[in-house]
Amino acid sequence: MSFDGKSTTDDVLEGIRLDGKHAFITGATGGLGIETARALASAGASVTIAGRSPDKIEAALSTLRASVPGSSFDGTEVDLASLSSIRTASQKFVSAKNKIDLLINNAGVMMCPKGQTADGFETQFGTNHLGPFALTAGLMPALVEGGRVVTLSSGAHLRGSVDLDDLNWESREYNPDSAYAQSKTANIWFTLELHRRYADRFLALAVHPGVIGTDLMRHLPSAVFESMRDSLRNDGVEEKTVPQGAATSVWAATAPELSNHGGAYLADCQIAKPVTKEHPRKGYAPWAYDAENAKRLFVESEKLTGVHFE
Repeated sequence: MSFDGKSTTDDVLEGIRLDGKHAFITGATGGLGIETARALASAGASVTIAGRSPDKIEAALSTLRASVPGSSFDGTEVDLASLSSIRTASQKFVSAKNKIDLLINNAGVMMCPKGQTADGFETQFGTNHLGPFALTAGLMPALVEGGRVVTLSSGAHLRGSVDLDDLNWESREYNPDSAYAQSKTANIWFTLELHRRYADRFLALAVHPGVIGTDLMRHLPSAVFESMRDSLRNDGVEEKTVPQGAATSVWAATAPELSNHGGAYLADCQIAKPVTKEHPRKGYAPWAYDAENAKRLFVESEKLTGVHFE
């Protein structure tokens, strides 16, 4: 069945059952994450939702249990801007002999003011790339053979590649838009190198969810957001609802037809194509599938975080 940018999570899951499978979803206390959790649970999966706030986790669990009665949900606290928090959460999960069929790296921050994570990394690069990188490494022992790792990127990667010589913005004047773009390209490169290294163990995919008005936009002044929205509309990009925005993540996590497309960048429930002059915002940038720099970023990320993939 063919889907598009207007397809919803329920659309892509029609006829699919996930009984016996377990999903681990970061940033799942609201927005796209909680909708992804609801959708996967509605198809029979048990779900662990991860978030920074214990109160928000409990509130999300209450909402999910009411929405999908009889499903199995649990929560775990993890801050992707803290390697210590990531290490504690992943070790606790693995030591409990839990298994993961579907790892959805959904959490992130967008265009925030200049800052640093708890470990001194530029906030967006540290939270959006190094956090999921370290968490995925920590959860590798729990990831079942034939599982899937889905990492949310963004069409914002079109606005800039990765400066491998200045990952933490120490030599450049900080630009929140460019820093966000770098972190989103890094998400694609992480997926690409994961596929190269572990294609025989699991499927790795990167996702652009689309433009959705969620809490991710909280650092943007309203005037800036409205200007961005107008620019996108002029280029033919339509804003999505949350169920539409989460649909590509759910499609990536479940679609049988993607089994031979590891490392791919997905958008609108399709395997994305290169951008063109006619459609400059739809598709992937020329640098998205840069395999050599993806390898370099992976190695540098291991050095920066001190984590290593088994």
